[in-house]
Amino acid sequence: MDLFSPASFGDLHLTNRVVMAPLTRTRSGQDGVPGDVVVEYYRQRASVGLIVSEGTYPTHESRSYPGQPGIVTDEQVAAWRRVADAVHERGGQIVMQIMHGGRVSHTEITGTDRIVAPSAIAIDGTTHTPSGKVPMPVPHALTTEEVRGVTAAFVTAATRVVNEAGFDGVELHAANGYLLHEFLSPVSNVRTDEYGGSPENRARVVIETAEAVSAAIGASRVGIRLSPMHNIQDVVETDIDDVTATYDAVVDGLAPLGMAYVSVLHADPRSELVQRLRRRFAGPFLVNSGFGVMTTRDEALAIVADDVADAVVVGRPALANPDLVERWEADLELNEPDPSTFYGDSGVGYTDYPTLTRV
Repeated sequence: MDLFSPASFGDLHLTNRVVMAPLTRTRSGQDGVPGDVVVEYYRQRASVGLIVSEGTYPTHESRSYPGQPGIVTDEQVAAWRRVADAVHERGGQIVMQIMHGGRVSHTEITGTDRIVAPSAIAIDGTTHTPSGKVPMPVPHALTTEEVRGVTAAFVTAATRVVNEAGFDGVELHAANGYLLHEFLSPVSNVRTDEYGGSPENRARVVIETAEAVSAAIGASRVGIRLSPMHNIQDVVETDIDDVTATYDAVVDGLAPLGMAYVSVLHADPRSELVQRLRRRFAGPFLVNSGFGVMTTRDEALAIVADDVADAVVVGRPALANPDLVERWEADLELNEPDPSTFYGDSGVGYTDYPTLTRV
């Protein structure tokens, strides 16, 4: 395979195998409505094979960050429709990452009366709210019925994403320490009901959510993101035997569904753990080699050429280079990303990176 060759992952038809990672950019204001600058940002990057949007909250209670966009209100849906239309007009494909932040939040951010998680265990740390930095709160432990309500919220959001906002599909966020990932770790999930305890029980809500969303919009439009052993935001996974059993259970539950893809964030895509998951899933498999680490052109080429994965998910290179595919294909110099502007509320460091025609 070649990085610049086309691919079909379910109903997603990519012109190349470079996938833009979901990147939190906090440009959607207090109301979570993507504006003109967000439309332009995604439009500029439509030449990648597939854009995965930034994590988007399906309920107010699930919002993690000020400036994060939602898919809850009619205004938010209409705004995202403009994004999808802009990407499609340039021949691109885009899916929305649906993200329930779980305990990675604060009521000053959500505007609700509680933060939720698998168990009433707070993250050891602080978060930024509109009024400043505050300690992470102790979350409400979801009841068994409320866990099922989370799955229902993902279904409602996914249906709106495809049927109303016009996206090509969705990606379920089960990585990076947010709610679905919180269920997978025995450190953040100490439940004793059917959603806690054994690896199979901890994997249950991830599988049930994938099943329900797939039934609602078609599995061929549904991807999922996993990050085993990423150990971020106090979702700790250090016991390799438990990790293997847990993620075996996850992918064994996903494999029969016919999903568009599984996307795995892991520092070593060639590791036995990651390649084991690929074999067990036996469907389109994407890898992202690091969090906060720049994927190089040579690495991306080798991952596809060596059949490590079917496509490569990249973050910072796509953030700083709207025409990343064109630059990589011609082996040209890249713009350097500016971390000081990763988060903000303007087009600075967002839509003003030069393209080859603007340098």
